[in-house]
Amino acid sequence: MPPVENKIILPKSELPTTWYNVLPDLPEPMGPYMTPGGQPVSPSDLAGIFPQALIDQEVSTERIHSIPEPVLEALSIWRPTPLVRARRLEQALGVSSRIYYKDESVSPSGSHKSNTAMAQAFFNRQAGITRLTTETGAGQWGTALAIAAKQFGITARVYMVKVSLEQKPYRKVIMNLMGAEVLPSPSQETQAGRRALEENPKALGTLGLAISEAVEEAASRPDTNYVLGSVLNHVILHQTVIGQEVKKQLALAGEKPDFLIACHGGGSNFGGLVSPYVKDILSGQKIRAIAVEPESCPSLTAGEFRYDAGDSAGFTPLMPMYTLGTSFQPPAIHAGGLRYHGSSPIVSALLKSKVIEAAAVSAADCFKFAQMLAWSEYVIPAPESSHALALTCLKALELESAGKPGCLVFTLSGHGLLDLAAYQAHQD
Repeated sequence: MPPVENKIILPKSELPTTWYNVLPDLPEPMGPYMTPGGQPVSPSDLAGIFPQALIDQEVSTERIHSIPEPVLEALSIWRPTPLVRARRLEQALGVSSRIYYKDESVSPSGSHKSNTAMAQAFFNRQAGITRLTTETGAGQWGTALAIAAKQFGITARVYMVKVSLEQKPYRKVIMNLMGAEVLPSPSQETQAGRRALEENPKALGTLGLAISEAVEEAASRPDTNYVLGSVLNHVILHQTVIGQEVKKQLALAGEKPDFLIACHGGGSNFGGLVSPYVKDILSGQKIRAIAVEPESCPSLTAGEFRYDAGDSAGFTPLMPMYTLGTSFQPPAIHAGGLRYHGSSPIVSALLKSKVIEAAAVSAADCFKFAQMLAWSEYVIPAPESSHALALTCLKALELESAGKPGCLVFTLSGHGLLDLAAYQAHQD
């Protein structure tokens, strides 16, 4: 086993007590959300499905937001999370670069999603909401929301993308254990779901459609609000505990990052890691922040920057983003959390301004390096996280060939113990 000093664990007293809002740091102001009719969305337009506290966070230009005590108490169950030096992975690759991974898999849900689930559940309960709807792809967000809803005494209904539900049935078991109801999307419960099934009775489902179903239901019930696991500004705000902790942990290790790498579906994982570093990058520090996506769902690397809806039915506001279009039907890849047609407006704005970069990796490389991590570090990554791992390994090999070793940090934003069917399929 690697020596203890390879795992940098902050004391509970170092748990971040504030969230960091990156919006004031953007080189260019982000365009407003728009209605289908072309008018800017006002905060009151969002009041039907979000509590006021989250709406205020969504549009805030204040950099620092205090984390409420009940949320801090919930986060302290598993945070701060470890930053691990992957020495045996470095040896397996034959590189002299230093590779670190931020281990978000120690959360109750096994992923970074719990960071925002606890916050969103708290603010909704504070507003008197007793029921929540949401979508989930691979099930990590749905699991996180189910746990957070139970924590704050709220019931939850989760629309899970049908193909992911079939691929990852035990995610549904966990959500049910926590008291959440889980439905395959498309479903017969909403107009959006019924319409999709009429068009294609064998539809596999998409995150965009699952969002439509959850939003439609929330808008129809006064006791119900909608919660989103990625994309929106307030979600990335809640995830900045990740980057804040990484800064402290790298300082303890005497390191400064050359690369910050995270997988990208909607953008909360990547945004949470990178947001606290944006001012550093803009001030001239040579840090390359790279969002990594599947070659089969390349919203950042092949999408068009324009206004688009966040869901298939067009219930959400139009947002400025890199998008493949709401009609895009991603293949049934096992990295269900990355099967999204669009991207976070914050991440999109950073990419458009060339503050960050984007890359796409193949499924073959993902499984290759996931297997290497398994037998070198004894960690089985989720398919989503294997994208960040793959690019980290490829960059480390590039640096070795150039004779320029560096410090690379990636997020392990989920664990793969519920994704063994994907590994089995790859082996077969």
